[in-house]
Amino acid sequence: MSTPHFRTFSPLWVVVSRAIGGVTGFDVLDYVDPLIGSVNGGATLPFGMAKAVADANTEIQGGFASDDGEIRVGLSFFSTDQACSNAETEIPRFDFESTRNDAEDEWREKLSSVDVDSSGIDTSLQRLFWSGMYRSLISPQDYTGENPLWNSTEPYFDSYYCIWDSFRSTHPLLTLIDPHVQALMVRSLIDIYRHEGKLPDCRMTLCRGFTQGGSNADNLLADSYVKGLSDNIDWETAYEAVVSDAEVEPPLWTVEGRGGLNSWKNLGYIPTDDFDPWGVGPMTRSISRTIEYSYNDFCIAEIARGMNKTADAEKYLRRSGNWINMFQEDSRSLLNLTGSPDPEDLVDSGFNGFLQPRYLNGTFGYQDPALCTFLCTYNFTSCYLNSDGHETYEGGAWLYTFYVPHDQAALIPTLGGPDEFVRRLEFMHNTPGLLYIGNEQSYLLVFIFHYAGRPGLSAQYAHKYIPGSFNDTVNGIPGNDDSGAMGSFTALTMMGLYPMSGQDVYLVVPPFFPEVNITNRITGNTATLRNVNFDSSYRNIYIQSATLNGAPYTKSWLTHSFFLDGGVLELTLGPHESDWGTKEEDYPPSASTHF
Repeated sequence: MSTPHFRTFSPLWVVVSRAIGGVTGFDVLDYVDPLIGSVNGGATLPFGMAKAVADANTEIQGGFASDDGEIRVGLSFFSTDQACSNAETEIPRFDFESTRNDAEDEWREKLSSVDVDSSGIDTSLQRLFWSGMYRSLISPQDYTGENPLWNSTEPYFDSYYCIWDSFRSTHPLLTLIDPHVQALMVRSLIDIYRHEGKLPDCRMTLCRGFTQGGSNADNLLADSYVKGLSDNIDWETAYEAVVSDAEVEPPLWTVEGRGGLNSWKNLGYIPTDDFDPWGVGPMTRSISRTIEYSYNDFCIAEIARGMNKTADAEKYLRRSGNWINMFQEDSRSLLNLTGSPDPEDLVDSGFNGFLQPRYLNGTFGYQDPALCTFLCTYNFTSCYLNSDGHETYEGGAWLYTFYVPHDQAALIPTLGGPDEFVRRLEFMHNTPGLLYIGNEQSYLLVFIFHYAGRPGLSAQYAHKYIPGSFNDTVNGIPGNDDSGAMGSFTALTMMGLYPMSGQDVYLVVPPFFPEVNITNRITGNTATLRNVNFDSSYRNIYIQSATLNGAPYTKSWLTHSFFLDGGVLELTLGPHESDWGTKEEDYPPSASTHF
């Protein structure tokens, strides 16, 4: 039975075509239910091909076999005729070698907007880079013309799995190397809002997926907006959509929007014992949801400012400061650094002040800051989307206390000033088991040394994780690739860039190559990042000085205009940290100092 939130699934029609002696024939292989697989077995395929469907151990299994010949497959959510047409359009000829060559040419063209000088670079690192680029271009997928849920002249993309993962690096990478396609994805998200009433956080095979934390399509849209994407994007409707996320709680915020909005608006945080009669969702993740809602509201403020909606911009900027309401300055963290089961062996980390659960009455609870790290594995699965979940998602309070991407200038004094901030951040990176780089929100912690005037440390830790955690071995993706999120992070880092997604800011470290060239497919201009004194053994990883188009450049960050207009950023490298990027006027912007 269909519900307002989960539509009845359309069958996926599959056809096969086989050529023998110049004769081509089509037949229906079956239709496939997106949930359980092939359900109508027994079809006879053309030219003697065999097909079988069996239910073994409650799993639907299917297969077909043929001794020779070439087969093409067409898919459609509408009909067998449409599936046949798709097969003929996508694979117009029965010639395996030519088809493979065509596919390789398509991939070369798609990747051609990036060119790197690989002189002296180990082949394993080259493989790592291009593998990351390739994986970044697989999802979301273009279903335009194959959406049975509504009629529209707008593009339809699916497999946003999930925006919580992909907004951080996948979509910023697409904005750099394929801005037209990124614009089509933005239009698709807006059209989903038009027809379903909310932006998705996760969507696959025409279905809503679970929301991980905040309404992170807001961040994706803001990133595209501040970087000037147009391409017939209806930004007024986009703004309406993100405001809906911030103001209107859906009945089932498990799969869209935000929950706890009454508390968010009135208390300025999500209580761990929240009372929410307006919608249904897992009453967990109060810390990480508060952190994410704060950044979501900042991203809305960015769009509002650009659209001259001044009152809205001020309102959402204020709400973006709500992260501080979960900070308890007296909380401490005892760490199990030896693996001993004896509580007497716990070691005081030496740091005060962590985000902590907070109740409706304003008092604080306590969650071990090391919970949801490998140093505290009690009930680790509850760090995910479970009914008995903890107050942080896929990471602990150690991580989320640093997670204020829009206002590091306010966070740093909260944690004791630049020196203490750097000491704590290095402690987290250097303590085995405390930071898991295999979840996407941890990416930020590699690069926020920039905000304390230590961009050299960002470069140092980038080289710690590449190739320490990201490499071309069987274990070289440290977590779920999440539709290319790990791959795009790898590719961007190796190009010397970390995009502060939702902001017009790219943090700069030296590329892992002598030179990187990125050509904008719309303007045709090429942005070059070039290393001087490059050393392929990576002893010289610290920027000593920089020039932008020949003029001295001291800022540790770039804006998107560099990639639109083109130019040359030349970085002179050395084996030790320097004073480049260390002055306050050269820090990346923060909400409390530069909005």
